[in-house]
Amino acid sequence: QKYGYYHCKDCNIRWESAYVWCVQGTNKVYFRQFCRTCQKSYNPYRVEDITCQSCKQTRCTCPVKIRHVDPKRPHRQDLCGRCKGKRLSCDSTFSFKYII
Repeated sequence: QKYGYYHCKDCNIRWESAYVWCVQGTNKVYFRQFCRTCQKSYNPYRVEDITCQSCKQTRCTCPVKIRHVDPKRPHRQDLCGRCKGKRLSCDSTFSFKYII
């Protein structure tokens, strides 16, 4: 799971997502996300690891994890290529085998 930056060239809308699924050890994206306005699917133009803002590590042991991701923000299943049309959401399951 990584953090991605998106841009819809038709609508000129930009968005970010903490639900970018890549091949392990790479930035090769498995699933596209859909523009909320025109419903066209896009790969992110930039992908980065989700890191702790305190220690700058991806998997840290900090007592308070400060990240550039809001865990309380709801996941848009209707715009996510991984869980669109599926019963379970990306944010409720970590393993790919449960959402096929």
